[in-house]
Amino acid sequence: MSRIRSKDTSIELALRRELWRQGYRYRKNYKGLPGTPDIVLTKYKIAIFCDGELFHGKDWEVLRPRLLKGNNADFWVKKIERNMERDRENDKKLLFLGWTIIRFWGNDILKNPKQCVRVVEETIFDNKMNDYMELY
Repeated sequence: MSRIRSKDTSIELALRRELWRQGYRYRKNYKGLPGTPDIVLTKYKIAIFCDGELFHGKDWEVLRPRLLKGNNADFWVKKIERNMERDRENDKKLLFLGWTIIRFWGNDILKNPKQCVRVVEETIFDNKMNDYMELY
């Protein structure tokens, strides 16, 4: 556990590198927001989280039974369920503050970071269109 990093993970670096290459400027590990998002586009009020599949419970219905068969099962199930609950709490807080939240799974970032940037671009476009529609 001591070797698990919370900042500058390989998935974060891959996404940040691609965002920078596409011309997007960001803040990293922004402590001014709930949950300390991995990447924040302050200009667009977008908070991006790069979640690892294990620690954030991807496909939890499949993962949970596998964990229950392993060592120290109670600890791991409790830990991951608390992580998932904390993610939901932080999402609610950010939404209340008017931020848009994007969550990417680590493998998705590593396989195709350009697709992840495309999702960010679509979100920016949608937010601009919503702001425009509110004016009229």
